[in-house]
Amino acid sequence: MKIFTLSTFAAISMAVGLATACSTATNTTTNTDQTKSAANTANTGAANTATAPKKDEDLPAAVKAAFPGAGSFTKQHKDIPKDAIIDMEKDSGGKVPDTDHHSYLAFSTEGGTKKQIGAATVITANGKEFVIVYENKNGSPFIKEVRGEGVAPAFLAQFAGKGHDDKFKMGTDIKPNGVDDATAKAITAAIQIDASTMQNLYGSAHSH
Repeated sequence: MKIFTLSTFAAISMAVGLATACSTATNTTTNTDQTKSAANTANTGAANTATAPKKDEDLPAAVKAAFPGAGSFTKQHKDIPKDAIIDMEKDSGGKVPDTDHHSYLAFSTEGGTKKQIGAATVITANGKEFVIVYENKNGSPFIKEVRGEGVAPAFLAQFAGKGHDDKFKMGTDIKPNGVDDATAKAITAAIQIDASTMQNLYGSAHSH
């Protein structure tokens, strides 16, 4: 039979205490490492799934140039109603290029107030690209100007002030003015279709 003295019990108690302390320290270190690892995993996952800020990569330079006072732009996508397409193609003699119509709304942020200052669309006719700038008159979009390179300015100037209710007939309402007949006809039809589309999608209802 072994006899344990007081000093022996003290030694055993100290050993147990040290073992417990070591175990606690190890668990604390392990838990801390696991927490850091989980945080790093979460941060990595968030970085991988985060959406990058949108840029103005869709904004054509020609549209931006048409609104030097604009602080921001919003690109709009709208589907053109099928019945409207039939009417527009019949009236213009042209072809609606796409049922998904794109337009760019320009806003001014001068004075800390956001205000729409106009809209623009980009069309193509006979391989040439044009920017149509619109302004609002009594709730309806009217053409402010048409911009296009390689086309006589005198021809494009004829469309300023026209809305979808105005006539676009070649030879009477619109003159070639330095543009060959085929090109002038194609441009006129494309502009007429776009003006009618803008009215259908954004204009207020009115009687004719």
